[in-house]
Parts: sequence; C-alpha cells; structure tokens
Amino acid sequence: QVQLVESGGGSVQTGGSLTLSCAATGNFLTINDMGWSRRRPGKERELVAVVRTGGRTDSGEPVKGRFTVFRDNERDQVTLQINNLQEEDTAVYYCNADLVVPATIKSDYWGQGTEVTVSA
Repeated sequence: QVQLVESGGGSVQTGGSLTLSCAATGNFLTINDMGWSRRRPGKERELVAVVRTGGRTDSGEPVKGRFTVFRDNERDQVTLQINNLQEEDTAVYYCNADLVVPATIKSDYWGQGTEVTVSA
C-alpha cells in the first residue's frame, strides 16, 4: 500500500534545531507536490512548506525564514529542517504528497504525523 513514513520528531529546547524526514513507499508512479503541514495544539492544520512538481517551494507565512524543505526525488523523500525552534512550533507535523497511484482516483496522501515539542 502507498504510505508516507515520517521520522525525526522529538523534544527540544527553544533555539534548537530539528530535522524531519518523510519517505513515500508503495505502489505509485510519480510524486507531484510533496511537503509538510502541521497542527498546533488547539489550532487548525496549516501549511509549513511544499515543493511543487517543477521544484518551486511554497511556504506558509508563519514559518518563513526558519524552516527549510529539501526534496530528494531520487529517494522519493522530503526533509524539513527547522532552525531556532520556538515554543509555538510545538505541533504534530504531517507529511503530505500528491501521488499518481495506478487505478486509483485518490491522489492526496498524508502521513501519520511526527510530534515536535519545544520547551523553554
């Protein structure tokens, strides 16, 4: 089955850095958009950053400048590097990708999420 597998979450102190990784596995043909979203406690899900098919990166306004997304097409994965973490960055981070899956209409896939906790 097609899955997005996330890793790299954990607990860090304010000002620290963290790297999250996501790999797409299973029976799919290609990956279009691929990136990260997050859901902070008591908040709605928001976009962190996404790498489009052509390589362009779109980022959510609240995290611009501290979050960097890297897409490795060779390994079907995307990595999110987070610098200078703040308490408000505490959230469950979700990998998201638009995949072309044989004989399947569905194209929007999500990972189970990896939790990031930031404390002062």
